[in-house]
Amino acid sequence: MMNKQTYDKSPVHMTSIGGQAVIEGVMMRGPKETATAVRKSDGSIVIDKHPVSGFVTKYKLNKIPIVRGIFSFVDSLVTGMKCLMFSADQMDLEEDDDSYKPSKFETWLEDKFGDKIKDIAIYFAVVVAICFSIGLFMLLPNALASVVSIFVDNAILLNLCEGVIRMSIFLGYLLLVSRMKDIQRVFEYHGAEHKTIATYESGAELTVENARKHSRLHPRCGTSFLLIVMVVSIIIFSFLRWGAMWQNMLCRLALLPVVAGISYEIIKFAGKSKNKCVAFLTKPGLWLQKITTREPDDSQLEVAIASLKAVLTDNKEDDKW
Repeated sequence: MMNKQTYDKSPVHMTSIGGQAVIEGVMMRGPKETATAVRKSDGSIVIDKHPVSGFVTKYKLNKIPIVRGIFSFVDSLVTGMKCLMFSADQMDLEEDDDSYKPSKFETWLEDKFGDKIKDIAIYFAVVVAICFSIGLFMLLPNALASVVSIFVDNAILLNLCEGVIRMSIFLGYLLLVSRMKDIQRVFEYHGAEHKTIATYESGAELTVENARKHSRLHPRCGTSFLLIVMVVSIIIFSFLRWGAMWQNMLCRLALLPVVAGISYEIIKFAGKSKNKCVAFLTKPGLWLQKITTREPDDSQLEVAIASLKAVLTDNKEDDKW
């Protein structure tokens, strides 16, 4: 159950620290560094740290509203994919190296690109993930709504129909994925990430006992961001005229960066606001996290705490909203 007091109490540390669950671990992103902590099969915790980098940091876009949201979204995908690959590598280390032989294609790729092959794989995976998401959650709903346009000629109703289909596909996808055992394990680490960040924001010592008391739901979660993207897209697309299918899809693709930018500003504002009206509007995002998070055990909380401690700096002023 959601701990209401966790969200009513103003946090001591107004932090922008965020994170992501990975395979048997948690990634935390602080103001200067990103750390990924992974629990190995022998019980030890391995931590991988890197300086925060990306378009937003490199070109100082964090002060430009809307624009910063567009590039932050891409940066988070790239960073998240790197952390996932690191966690997967830790699982591979437990296997017998002699039992695996690379294919001729893998050997050719390694000879051709050398050390760059991993970066190429990461960016390729990000492009595939973006294309899959756009196709499933943006273009498919429009295609299905276009079938309804045979019987309905009202643009507002058609856009509303498209929005309902989009939201249904999104919720159905989450429910389907949440039934997979491996994903359920990741969702437990997701809950550990939220509890650990909430503990830090409350000013309490970062211990398993303190983290256990907090809610596994957090207002700045990426799940809430995705829900806001869905809602914002419905609102913005409702002002568009309904034309041929290819025209509708092109318009939606062109407006996607705007949707992402606006959604980023909303989630950023909601995360630091204690206004009751804002809290009420963010409730659906918190409810949705009941699907994408699960209660973690103590060992998972230990991993999340190790990751967060690795990115905390002495200069807390660098971590203000």
